[in-house]
Parts: sequence; structure tokens; C-alpha cells
Amino acid sequence: MIHNEEKNYQCRQCNKYFSTNGDLKSHMIIHTGENPYQCSQCDKKFYKNSRLINHMRVHTGDKPFQCSQCDMSYTQNSSLKTHIMRVHTGERPYQCSLCDMSFSSNSNLKSHMMTHSGEKPYQCSQCDKTFSQNSNLKTHMMRMHTGERPFNCSQCDKSFSNNSNLIDHTMIHTGKRPYQCSQCDLAFSQNYRLKAHMIRIHIGEKPHQCSQCDKSFSNNSELKSHIRIHTGEKPYQCCQCGLAFSHNSSLKNHAMKMHPE
Repeated sequence: MIHNEEKNYQCRQCNKYFSTNGDLKSHMIIHTGENPYQCSQCDKKFYKNSRLINHMRVHTGDKPFQCSQCDMSYTQNSSLKTHIMRVHTGERPYQCSLCDMSFSSNSNLKSHMMTHSGEKPYQCSQCDKTFSQNSNLKTHMMRMHTGERPFNCSQCDKSFSNNSNLIDHTMIHTGKRPYQCSQCDLAFSQNYRLKAHMIRIHIGEKPHQCSQCDKSFSNNSELKSHIRIHTGEKPYQCCQCGLAFSHNSSLKNHAMKMHPE
């Protein structure tokens, strides 16, 4: 017979109960902000030893969580679960309360909610740009300031600034379209294309407002592209002649016309 453990140890900060005093002490670190578990390879610290163990796999390269349906493996079980829902089951249990969007992980939902609140807590250390997601900040840093693209496609010569973009890109080679629209029968090889489709076709929402004029856009990438009209920014530079352009499409057109070989 299985007996339920009594939970007699109560946290005075949030009123949660725990079965042992040790569990309560471990929980209290959340409120104190203490991070006693230091990584021996870098300067990161963690409030739980289990989080430190997960983090150490970044340094060791260990990926013990193997997908049973393909050859992908991950450093954390949560990443494996997200992969299975995104690629194999299509399950999106985390629903936005303000629009029809749903997500495969709670962290993605939290990041999405910032598009409604307008919150951008991640500040670039090199310029004045801010972002709603840390992943977008990292991508920005690599694209605009370092130019680093460490994720290489094994099927072609393209490389990417983050692994999620590489994964989405590989769908072009496999022909897979795992991102199914819940409103119609269209499916997409990349998640951002599904999101753009949902907003343009089914929602009609244009939540991304330009701060310089009255135009608004259905996704943030369109807003960023538009903003360059006001700022004059030209981040896309031709490697052949040095000319710079505000949009990647303009650079491609220039390359085909002026440097066809």
C-alpha cells in the first residue's frame, strides 16, 4: 500500500507545504535569490544542484535524452519533450489567453505574452535595441555585432546564428511540414511561417506598431524591416563591392544584377 506523505513544513513566503525540512530549505532559495551551486567551467550559478547538472552538459556535450522517433538528442528532458510536441505530435497545450496562438512549451508562451504587453527586458550591450526574448537578443548579437553563424547545414552551405533556425531550415531538404494550421489544411516547414500565416489569414491582427509613423505589422520581422526606412540602417553589405542595403532582398537583387558569377 502506498501512503501519502504528510506535508507539515510550510513556506512563510508563499504558503507552499513540503514533506521534509530539507525540501523547504531548498525551496527557500527561490525567495532569497541565493545561487550556491557554481559551475566549475564558467561563472554561472544556480539555486538547485539539478540545474547545475543540466548546465554542465553544455560543457561536456553530453546529450542523454534521445528522441525515439528520430536521431535528435538533447541535454535536457524538457527540450526533448518540446521537440516531440513541435516535430512529431504537433501538440500545443499552452494557450495564449489574449489571442488564438498556442505553444508547445510554457517558456514559449511566456515569451509570446510579451508581444501583447510590449515588454522588452533584454538589452543589447552594443546598441540601444531591446528584445522580448533572450534568444532574439543572442541572434541579434551574432547577426549584427559578431557575424557568427556556428550552426551549419549538413545538406548545403548555409549556416545560422541559432540552432532553432537550422532545424527549421533542414525541413526544406526533408520536405517535412510539421507545423499544421489548426484553422485550415495548410502546413508549413517552419514555425515562424505558420505564425505569420495565422496572424495574416485567420486573426488579421497587426500588433507590431511603428513608433515613428502610424503603420502596424502582423509580425516583428516586418516591423524591423520597416523601421530601417526611418533609421537609414543598412545591415546587409555586399562582400564583392562593399555597397550596403537596408533589406536582404535588395542585397540579393544587387548581387544577381551586378555580380552574377
